[in-house]
Amino acid sequence: MFLKFFALSLLSFLVVYIFRGLGILGFLPGGFILFLLLTTIVSGLAWGIQKTRRF
Repeated sequence: MFLKFFALSLLSFLVVYIFRGLGILGFLPGGFILFLLLTTIVSGLAWGIQKTRRF
């Protein structure tokens, strides 16, 4: 579950970041970019912690 959420958040962050850099999504505020980055980092950490747990 965490892997899918991490992959989706990473992909969405990269697409928005690249399109904003090209000027296509230039109207998006920087706070939205930071929110996507924070979501990607948190979901990546959660996936990494969940992956190393032994059940």
